[in-house]
Amino acid sequence: MALIEDICEWQTELQGWRQHIHAHPETAFEEVHTAAFVAEKLTSFGIDVHTGLATTGVVGTLTGAEAGPEIVLRADLDALNMTELNDIAHRSTHTGKMHACGHDGHTVMLLGAAKYLAHNRDFAGTVHFVFQPAEENEGGGRVMIEEGFFDQFPAAQVYGMHNWPALPAGEFAVHSGPVMASADRFIIKLSGRGGHGAMPHQSRDPIVAAAQIVTALQTVVSRNVAPVDSAVISVTRIQAGETFNVIPETAELWGTTRSFSEGVRATIMDRMNQVVKGIGDAFSLDVSLDYRPGYPATINTASEANLAATAAAEIVGTNRVHRGLPPTMGAEDFSYFLQERPGCYVWLGSGTSDDCPGLHHPYFDFNDAVLPVGASYWVQLVRTCLPIA
Repeated sequence: MALIEDICEWQTELQGWRQHIHAHPETAFEEVHTAAFVAEKLTSFGIDVHTGLATTGVVGTLTGAEAGPEIVLRADLDALNMTELNDIAHRSTHTGKMHACGHDGHTVMLLGAAKYLAHNRDFAGTVHFVFQPAEENEGGGRVMIEEGFFDQFPAAQVYGMHNWPALPAGEFAVHSGPVMASADRFIIKLSGRGGHGAMPHQSRDPIVAAAQIVTALQTVVSRNVAPVDSAVISVTRIQAGETFNVIPETAELWGTTRSFSEGVRATIMDRMNQVVKGIGDAFSLDVSLDYRPGYPATINTASEANLAATAAAEIVGTNRVHRGLPPTMGAEDFSYFLQERPGCYVWLGSGTSDDCPGLHHPYFDFNDAVLPVGASYWVQLVRTCLPIA
């Protein structure tokens, strides 16, 4: 590896920051203390600090040795609403909240890069270090943009990074095109006529219709989406009835859909409406589909992906930068930034073994060994995107 020596020497300091944030997790739009910690560090580095976008967002702005374009480097601040099961000194001190996705590490890697670049302004242009709230489900990136982020920080390119436990520590994955899927939610409600379980002919059974809907929805992907495209419809909750011998009045289905293209996304929504209505009519039930669009797909642009891969290779070597890994059906609200500007979202391997806890696991803890790798990558990316003439 060709990590930046000064950053490697800060390992103990960076680890201390990361473990402090891990011990004090805050969830969507409530990252008050985390944001204050970030703002205090940026200020101490001599970086201009802006606060208030999306309630708890923090942006540090740094201008290099020469004039040039503006770019965004983004990390996420928030934790998850789940209970940590780790027995470690820096375990969560906030009941029911934990950093189970590594956003504590993302924040510190970007802080480490900001500290280094503040003292080594060997680039031509301006860097906006963006610490975004509410990535987990609440769309903090969308809120920042809606509140005028690009009016205030007119960057030409945007870059993001996420730790990836399924990839060996210190390796990178860089995609040209889709990286993460769109993520939509749905609730289907069925209303019929309840009755005695021994006399089903006197009822209009919503459970039988719900079962038909679950089965039929699987054909939306298998028979309406081209085999070369990827899509998922998962029913994740079925709620109906209270006892053994009573057919209930109502049933309710919850679930999620995933895809990589807006065309496939639209097809899924349209066909789900047809399936739900058709089965409702066939069973003489009142049915409704509440389809709730969520995060769009995260799609990298080719030229920016090449810049990111070049920077990563400078840090860890070409053989440790993967360009052909398949995307994931998980979702990420950095997608909103990529809808506005060209850019690239990379995965940084953080895995320690084949069976190490994955993201959103109650035993997950960010791998501190990769803190200097991620911080060094950010610095090299700035030098790659904003070279001095």
